[in-house]
Amino acid sequence: MDTISLWQLAVLAAASTLVGFSKTAVSGANTISLAVFAAVLPARESTGVLLPILIVGDLLAVRVYRRHAHWPTLLRLFPAVAVGVVAGTLFLVWADDAAVRTSIGAILLFMTGVTLWRRRIAEKGTGSEADTGPAEGDEPAPGTGRTAARGYGVLGGFTTMVANAGGPVMSLYLLSAGFRKLGFLGTSAWFFLILNVSKVPFSVGLGLIDARSLLLDACLLLFVLPGAYLGRVCVDRINQKVFDRIVIGATVIGGLQLLLI
Repeated sequence: MDTISLWQLAVLAAASTLVGFSKTAVSGANTISLAVFAAVLPARESTGVLLPILIVGDLLAVRVYRRHAHWPTLLRLFPAVAVGVVAGTLFLVWADDAAVRTSIGAILLFMTGVTLWRRRIAEKGTGSEADTGPAEGDEPAPGTGRTAARGYGVLGGFTTMVANAGGPVMSLYLLSAGFRKLGFLGTSAWFFLILNVSKVPFSVGLGLIDARSLLLDACLLLFVLPGAYLGRVCVDRINQKVFDRIVIGATVIGGLQLLLI
């Protein structure tokens, strides 16, 4: 990892603030952060630098939404996610920086398509307006049982290991399972905290997290806090459709940039 300039550090700090905001308000904003990190830093190393920042954001989200998690859904997902994480680790063993950069760009564009699909489903969706998700012990909605959990879980594990980009996959799964705002945020918070912490040994073993990456993290972690606070304040006031359009547009630009570099 080469020495970074002051303006690059400022851009990474802004992206770290956006991580905090995404964890407590709009998960889709996270795709912008990973595009920024992959553009400023070597693509492969950027995933290791971003991981501790994501974990801090996850901790803040769990602190706020910890009571709204739906644990049967989490337990259904984790075995398949583990398979995806192992597959992503094997890919990173083989891939060089160019392959990772191209993969991140392709994943970003794919996740944008998933997000658009998720929005279309949401617009057509019907049901209760309760915002706490399924009651404890309830099964997900039809079509989101064990088979769907395996598919979403493997893809989510792979994308989050390779590019820290599992958010849209899990968002689609939780939305299709009938979760509303608080249940969605609580289940997602616990899911990504457990998942990202479990990725640390793999990232250390691959050399993605080392003393230099942690030093950079030490400079960036404090910027997650104001983002998380802002997200918590804004979550009930945000114009979701307008913000989603901004996030999607920025993600497409970021993905194309990484593919064309």
